Amino acid sequence: MAHLFLVKDIAFQAGLSTATVDRVLNGRPGVRQQTEMRVQAAIAELEKQQAGAVASGRMLAIDIVMETPQRFSDAVRAAFEAEMAAFLPGVFRCRFHFAEVMKPAEMVQLLDRIRLRGTHGIVLKAPDVAEVAAAVARADAAGIPVVTLVTDLPNSARIAYAGADNRAAGETAAYLIGEVLASAGGKVLVTLSSGRFRGEEEREIGFRRIIRARYPGIGITEISEGHGTDMATGTLAAAALAADPTINAVYSIGGGNRAVLAAFDAADRPVHVFVAHDLDVDNRALLAARRIGFVLHHDLRTDARSAFRAIMGRATSPGRAVPASLSSVEIVTPYNLPVGD
Repeated sequence: MAHLFLVKDIAFQAGLSTATVDRVLNGRPGVRQQTEMRVQAAIAELEKQQAGAVASGRMLAIDIVMETPQRFSDAVRAAFEAEMAAFLPGVFRCRFHFAEVMKPAEMVQLLDRIRLRGTHGIVLKAPDVAEVAAAVARADAAGIPVVTLVTDLPNSARIAYAGADNRAAGETAAYLIGEVLASAGGKVLVTLSSGRFRGEEEREIGFRRIIRARYPGIGITEISEGHGTDMATGTLAAAALAADPTINAVYSIGGGNRAVLAAFDAADRPVHVFVAHDLDVDNRALLAARRIGFVLHHDLRTDARSAFRAIMGRATSPGRAVPASLSSVEIVTPYNLPVGD
């Protein structure tokens, strides 16, 4: 298998040991086909990154670490790759580490591996738990800046947060749903991927505050820990619908929207209004088909740009404070759905 990269770089990109990569590269027996495919994909990714780099610019290698459903990680990858190609005069090389579900101990182990291996910065979407905050502190102490993405770790040593104002987004969702249900009443199914993410918690706080203050006749039922995956989220949604016949609206904070709608369909229940987050592939299709009414979207390329600037600023001016830069939230309907976004 021809390549121009160090074995340790391929191993790190693939998430495998150097010994395993060496066996694959040298065609030794006892290697699963899936492992060979991971090595091939890692080499292809490294080649893609190298081809997009500008040789004359300064190279900053950073690691993007996220626990998130694949539909969202695909959108984040596309945003960072687009900004990586456009961000001059500095040149960034991104290594992506995504998992739909990751235990805190696994997240900490990955962050520590990255710290020990070396990197110019880490962009992190992770649960707000003590173990992760401690790993961020170790990275910061080692001179590695950490920028949180989409969901914040405000009590950690991260240097900046790149994302939207999540509390304001939740308040916006409450207004959209409240205005529809104000006269008819009913109950909103609020879905979270997990209660461990600060960003989702902030959205829920904002949502509950406005509903309580302006639309007290509207009830709320919450489901959580489906991790944004269709199977788990659909099961939780079906159980909630079976237990409460008054649920007639959805505020999807954590995703799994196809499964949530399937649960309503299976129960033969209408959805008077459905508000979701992010223009990923699923939500674009559901919005175009009028299955959901509103998507609260913020530009992930803006988040990527903010993260790059924060890391570059720390690299050129250590110790300098990094100003907050929140991306704006846009209300997208079937009638203003961006084309090719």
